[in-house]
Amino acid sequence: MAPHHFTRRILFSVTGLSPQVVTETLYALSQTRTPAFLPTEIHLLTTTEGAKRAQLALLSEEPGWFYRLCRDYGLPEIAFNPDNIHVLNGDQGQALDDIRTPQDNHRAADDITNMIREFTADETSALHVSIAGGRKTMGYYAGYALSLFARAQDRLSHVLVSEPFESSWDFFYPTPYRRVITTRDNKLADTAEAEVSLAEIPFVSLRHGVDENLRQGHASFSEVVVCAQRALQPPRLRLNLPGKFIEAAGIIIKLPPAQLALLSVFARRALAGKGPLHAPLKEVPDLEWAARFLAEYRLIRCNEMDDVERTERALKRGMTGDYFSSHLSKLHDRLKKVSGGAAEPYLIDDGRCRPRRYRLRLPPEAIEYIENGKLATKPSVPSPMSNS
Repeated sequence: MAPHHFTRRILFSVTGLSPQVVTETLYALSQTRTPAFLPTEIHLLTTTEGAKRAQLALLSEEPGWFYRLCRDYGLPEIAFNPDNIHVLNGDQGQALDDIRTPQDNHRAADDITNMIREFTADETSALHVSIAGGRKTMGYYAGYALSLFARAQDRLSHVLVSEPFESSWDFFYPTPYRRVITTRDNKLADTAEAEVSLAEIPFVSLRHGVDENLRQGHASFSEVVVCAQRALQPPRLRLNLPGKFIEAAGIIIKLPPAQLALLSVFARRALAGKGPLHAPLKEVPDLEWAARFLAEYRLIRCNEMDDVERTERALKRGMTGDYFSSHLSKLHDRLKKVSGGAAEPYLIDDGRCRPRRYRLRLPPEAIEYIENGKLATKPSVPSPMSNS
């Protein structure tokens, strides 16, 4: 849906000492766009001094510029009160009156990230982020955080104000009547003649590359960025069968032997340039699939013969479709849980059509085997049956 169709419509702005950006942005969203985006709620993130100025200039009885704007243009009720003005916290939890140190910058990044993460977690919401106010670093973090979490309905913008009204303390929005103010260069100007527009800023959404746990949790800005970067890196899969782990998207992932053996079946085929495989039929044990799987399993469990023998007995008559599907599902769940959106290239693809044919879609140059702690130029090859 388009942003204006959502039941919860949020305007979020990072501000400094110029609360005017709130009324200027609200004016532009409601009066210069077709269709209009009418927020149901407004949230600010600012410093202690910025919060004081916003409350006095926008939410006081006089001058109360937020209320004036709503009356002048007949806007519907918008939830905006002192509780919606959020103050940045320092590394000791204290409210910040300015961003002066690298630690303050990190805290601001985390606060912005957490707020945008929370707003975008609500499926009924559309979020509009304004970067017109605050320090440049705050605007950067707000834009970057939106890029990390944004859905299709979310937007990013900067408000533009015509001369001589820009940066004038007495200007808050173009009025529908004559109002004469003194501009910053000590001249007179009529606010009814002002022009305010919104510059919408395109951005690339990286949401698919952020782990679901990070989208729901409280990870720092830096942690979320690292997660997204992993998803954008060229895929590389390293398998250490005796060590019972893989390295995918730069992450070490421990795997149970059965899941690792199944992944290795497909990794070895991709490494050899071989085509996809049919899965075993649901109720018809497949001896060829059992041999293929057991060949990998023996390399993983080479010093644990009791376990190997138990697995061989379980697959004596062949591998069933249920056995295959169960371990494939567990493998995918494990990869997604650990690496989130970065797991996609390492999942076994089913061809997305019937009959299902399964393969690992990595190119051969993206697959490596580690043996004895070193890259194996000629990986150990299981029994010939597994190469069929």
